Amino acid sequence: MPELPEVEALVQDLRGRLVGRAISRVDLAAFSALKTFDPPLHALHGTLVEDVTRHGKFLDIDASGVHLVIHLARAGWIRWRDEVPALPARPNSKNPLAARVVIDDPDLDTQPGLDITEAGTRKGLAIYVVRDPQQVEGIARLGPDPLSDDFTIEVLRGILQAEGRKQVKGVMRMQSIIAGIGNAYSDEILHAARMSPFKPASSLEEDDLETLYAAIRGTLGDAVRRSSGLAASELKGEKKSNLAVHGRTGQACPVCGDTVREVSFADSSLQYCATCQTGGKPLADRRMSKLLK
Repeated sequence: MPELPEVEALVQDLRGRLVGRAISRVDLAAFSALKTFDPPLHALHGTLVEDVTRHGKFLDIDASGVHLVIHLARAGWIRWRDEVPALPARPNSKNPLAARVVIDDPDLDTQPGLDITEAGTRKGLAIYVVRDPQQVEGIARLGPDPLSDDFTIEVLRGILQAEGRKQVKGVMRMQSIIAGIGNAYSDEILHAARMSPFKPASSLEEDDLETLYAAIRGTLGDAVRRSSGLAASELKGEKKSNLAVHGRTGQACPVCGDTVREVSFADSSLQYCATCQTGGKPLADRRMSKLLK
């Protein structure tokens, strides 16, 4: 799933490609992806892209005051094309294409554009056309951005105290509490902080709080810097090659050499290093225990 660093890199890439250029048309290939009806999709036709920004994991293309907002969900992605087909995209259940934004550039003989795609059968990608990004419910209820100047250690302290006995990993993943952190980077942050994902949020002492705050800012900041300047096609590989524990079950921890372990849930899993994070004690994995019985 694209998280804050990847979406920020997409913003930087698309800003350089789109700002100052006109949107010729937007083709919708997956009708279920469009979540709004006013303004209509064709309100974007003929508009000039003024900026590309981010709200948590939401991508926002501002075109003459009409905002094309995209949430890539679990398996969505954006692919730039130097030349798109002349004929409009058509619905096709076997095609991962959800929508296509066609750019009008009079200096080119071809029409470039970007494809918004979603792999797999579990469709969650969402597209909104709004006059104000705050009209998107998911944006309106976002918590603070962890890389903003407003996200101070005092803000994090208040968040953790308010969440009581909830596990710190779950707190970090809730977009209404902290925007932009998902499953992968919460694993990476907790590994960098040498902290158990099951640790109750309100139980952190001051030293733990400072360590977690530094890990959040450092892990996300480093990922953004590594991704800066990369094309969209390079971002997935960059992310995967720099993960310490997430998605690395059974491999060696790059810090201590212990085996990276996993805890499975109904529709996701977390990865951690017992030596680095839990004093060498494996965390209970109830799902795996049931399978082994």
